Amino acid sequence: MVVTQENASVNGSRRLSAQELADILRERIRGGDLKAGDRLPTQAELAEEFKVERGTVRQALRALQEDGLLTNVSKGSPPRIAEPAPVRAGEAQPAMAALGPRLTKAFSAPRVRVDVVCHTSETLMLALSEPLRLIHEGHIRPESIDFRVLMPSRNAKLAFPVLVEEEEDDPVHRRWLQMRNAHAQVLEHNLRAVRTTRHVDVRVTFRTLPYSPPVKLYLINGDEALIGYYMLTRRAEEYEGRTLEMYDALGAQSLLFSFLKRAGRRDATFVEESQKWFDALWDTITSDMALT
Repeated sequence: MVVTQENASVNGSRRLSAQELADILRERIRGGDLKAGDRLPTQAELAEEFKVERGTVRQALRALQEDGLLTNVSKGSPPRIAEPAPVRAGEAQPAMAALGPRLTKAFSAPRVRVDVVCHTSETLMLALSEPLRLIHEGHIRPESIDFRVLMPSRNAKLAFPVLVEEEEDDPVHRRWLQMRNAHAQVLEHNLRAVRTTRHVDVRVTFRTLPYSPPVKLYLINGDEALIGYYMLTRRAEEYEGRTLEMYDALGAQSLLFSFLKRAGRRDATFVEESQKWFDALWDTITSDMALT
């Protein structure tokens, strides 16, 4: 079974944040429970189902609209699931649109190798839903899967997300750490599950950086590098009974730029140098990551 954020325990019985609610609805859309053209339940029905405030629902719906997954969010009636945007070769695409198809194709290879630099692995976790489904259903069967993921350390002084007005006991850092660990736990579980069910040789390793990476990077099977900038914005988030004003980046909205080895010397050099950069970080200033 592929675990989603819906059934991953993060902090006991606390209320979901807007981002966590968006993750659950996003997974329902990606998994096909909600299809293009379907209407979502009303805000009141969603608030009742997930035991959250209407304001939290509205924030989650706005995030999904910004991801291109919903239409008519502010028209008065429940929004509809948007038609997927067409994929055009050579164009930069939003992270959620670009990464999933690349991973699905990569998992068709006998040996899958993916190296990642990111903040929470949320986009990666969601993008893996389709290739893992295809493995579980027997449509593809890689011999081995090797994932290496670099994320900021729990003790790193993050450049973002951070409170607009700094506090000594930083709730934004706690919120980020809970998200980092929860997404990583789900990612690890889902990847290792195919070892049990399909007997695929799976290795998943997490290490931590002492700083906030300004970009997200995905290196896929040594053939492609996808890179995107974390665009900072000021936004509000409900957490621990208060509204947090923070500077944050919504990674799922980052445009990913693709560089393919076969596209020519310039792209090939970028892929090779990106791999060298990742390997150098992995072997020097990073530390083992504990998912607690």
